Amino acid sequence: MGTVETQSRDLQATTIVIVGGGPGGYEAALVARRLGAEVVVVERRGLGGAAVLTDVVPSKTLIATADWMTIAERAAELGISLPTGDVPGTSHGVARPVVDLRVVNERVRSLAQAQSQDIRTRLEREGVRVLDGTGRVESASRVVVAGSDGAETVVDCDAVLVATGATPRELEAARPDGRRILTWTQLYDLDVLPEKLIVVGSGVTGAEFAGAYNALGVPVVLVSSRDRVLPNEDADAAAVIEEVFRDRGMELVPRSRAVAAQVVGAGDDEHVEVTLADGRVLTGSHVLMAVGSIPNTAGMGLEEAGVVLSESGHVQVDRVSRTTVRGIYAAGDCTGTFPLASVAAQQGRIAMSHVLGDTVVPIRLRTVAANIFTTPEIATVGYSEVALQAQKSKYSVTMLPLARNARAKMLGMRHGFVKLFFHPDAGVVLGGVVVAPRASELIFPITLAVQHRLTVDDVAEAFTIYPSLTGSIGEVARMGHHRRLD
Repeated sequence: MGTVETQSRDLQATTIVIVGGGPGGYEAALVARRLGAEVVVVERRGLGGAAVLTDVVPSKTLIATADWMTIAERAAELGISLPTGDVPGTSHGVARPVVDLRVVNERVRSLAQAQSQDIRTRLEREGVRVLDGTGRVESASRVVVAGSDGAETVVDCDAVLVATGATPRELEAARPDGRRILTWTQLYDLDVLPEKLIVVGSGVTGAEFAGAYNALGVPVVLVSSRDRVLPNEDADAAAVIEEVFRDRGMELVPRSRAVAAQVVGAGDDEHVEVTLADGRVLTGSHVLMAVGSIPNTAGMGLEEAGVVLSESGHVQVDRVSRTTVRGIYAAGDCTGTFPLASVAAQQGRIAMSHVLGDTVVPIRLRTVAANIFTTPEIATVGYSEVALQAQKSKYSVTMLPLARNARAKMLGMRHGFVKLFFHPDAGVVLGGVVVAPRASELIFPITLAVQHRLTVDDVAEAFTIYPSLTGSIGEVARMGHHRRLD
């Protein structure tokens, strides 16, 4: 893909206003400052946005704790004896680690706040002006910031970047109360593990939290409106996660749509009831509503300024983050492009390079690597098999179960695989899937292959450590080689 040349401008006279301090916003601010612009970041909740305060950082911190519980459960398989007998935390003569959710969530919140403060410190050190408040875009040259005290600050500028993110979608008949009916942003306020958690929604968020709380020892019921968990992911990967969930005692309720949730009873008898479309009622102590998100674009003047929004409220942007109004750009979850912090950051960086006259490479979504933090994780990059089939592309598949890997055996890993999609003639790697513990780390070699159009032979000829999990990536690439006779 070629680059986009932009006209240079007098950077000393250029002021950029960025509305939203999440990954799309603060990464853009750093690029703009490095290019010499004056930068103002407007943030109403805290720098880092939802990604740092209520989404990526907190959820993955919680999941990291749950991972330790999963590892502890495998101790006996690895020959590690746990205390038995009259020891606190033992059950049926076998010890189980005890989870203090209050301490866990205190750590989660503390890490999120520390990361947010680190971002603020860095931005201010780089000379970025940070305004605490809510931004309203009047035009590409003016943003009005309303502070918490009601006072307004008018900022004149040369361009605007909207990076306001998204918030959890709520059902009218299942309004979160922050106590028993929860969104994923409210889970970190719990001090005690739920007696029984119902998770509504089997997409990425629902699957991650269902798996985490199940690993923490909570009975979990996962309600999916589709035939399987993670319906938009690789079918083989989703099947592995379903198998793991069932093996760990999770109850899966497929092809079922939740229409309402309410708190019933009082005192010790208080609980939640989740009503399904077919009339069934599920009972638990808490319910997590993971039914998608909505963009934070309403009421901030975008449509009045001429910016076109989709029916869902997302800002429509091109591959260099331009909206339909010259001088107004957008990045991140508010665009609906890809709900990933890495994509938001890239969109923000591209926007600043474009507006400030630097050479720009338009975003290439085909090379985006994504990860689902279940146990095991699911990492993907490039074309999926569904996409290849939909566009009638020629492709071949090689797949190797992780259980055959020597290192995986040593670590007691039973579930997972490495899969590659590649062109049957040219051998170019088109995409890949890794299902494994720390798949987010293992996907990188495949990402490089997709990014640089390497062939399976290119990947296969690179040395891997023995024993190592990456050895399976080399092996699955070798499986794709076929002898070519001239």
